[in-house]
Amino acid sequence: MENIASNADTTKRMVVYHYKSKEALYMQVLEYVYRCLRKHELELDLSAYPPAEAIVKLVEASFDFHVSHPEFIRIVSTENMLRGRFIRQSTNIRALNQTALTLLDDILERGKKGHLFKEDAQARDVHRLISSLCVHQVANQYTFGALFENPDEFDTQNAHYRQLAVMVALRYLMI
Repeated sequence: MENIASNADTTKRMVVYHYKSKEALYMQVLEYVYRCLRKHELELDLSAYPPAEAIVKLVEASFDFHVSHPEFIRIVSTENMLRGRFIRQSTNIRALNQTALTLLDDILERGKKGHLFKEDAQARDVHRLISSLCVHQVANQYTFGALFENPDEFDTQNAHYRQLAVMVALRYLMI
């Protein structure tokens, strides 16, 4: 709220007044962050790449998006703590997120036709796998880093875990 007010050169009270309520503002922010992620995915033009290369590009771009937009993770984490109260109310987010599955369905179908990917691979499972690996790196960077890694090597570790995410996704899909 402070960031929005500061960027708009106004007060928090005026921001809430404009959106009618804190809940309405929160819903707008929630829809905005999902719209940004889905726009980022669609701009990759993955249909132009062979299936395995499309998966690589999707995983890398997803990982990079999550690392460079930690606010997305914070907002999604908040919504999960709220047990999905607001996201269930948004028809926009549900429609937006269909594009993620449609995108993956296309890649998987091409990979199956080319006998590269397992026949039983499902878009929702692949999406969950990719999201899990991307979100974990950001959501748990401080606790995981403090317990198991040198926090000074965050950028190096990001590159390693980005490649690991690609490898896991490909190994899951490949015959």
